[in-house]
Amino acid sequence: MASAAVRARCNRQIRAREVRVIGDDGNQVGVIPTAEALRMAREHDLDLVEVAPNAKPPVCKIMDFGKFKYEEQKKLQAARKKQSVVQIKEVKVRPKTDEHDFQTKLRHARRFLEAGDRCKVTVFFRGREIVHKDRGLMILQRMVDSVSDLARVEQQPRSEGRTMSLLLSPLTKKQ
Repeated sequence: MASAAVRARCNRQIRAREVRVIGDDGNQVGVIPTAEALRMAREHDLDLVEVAPNAKPPVCKIMDFGKFKYEEQKKLQAARKKQSVVQIKEVKVRPKTDEHDFQTKLRHARRFLEAGDRCKVTVFFRGREIVHKDRGLMILQRMVDSVSDLARVEQQPRSEGRTMSLLLSPLTKKQ
């Protein structure tokens, strides 16, 4: 993944005629020609780094480019750490699933939803069971009713070949 530091231009890579310059002390110097800004950066033994390339004129800061890249990398790491990955867990049942097996599958689905993951409930049809799609719909509806306190239906039941599935998502977000 390319970071902003990799895309940031510095020193001679800056192509704008004029730039808005922020000094190494953080004070704004003003809009000056790029050559003048480069000379100022060299006087301080620092780099001229383009921090806002889309501004008119582009905003450049006199700073150490290595330090800038390091800080940008740290910001990206902190952002990645805060990201949460929501997984889709799957519970598979059949139209002839007995009560005890259904309760076990229901406990699994509840556990997935409580953990903050989305849960896909799939009914598999074997052989001539496919003619009884209404049984599959009943099982899916029963599952939805049983977890209605934890989840909402994200994707309504739909049939694909010999399977019928729906997607449940938790009401609360994963921490």
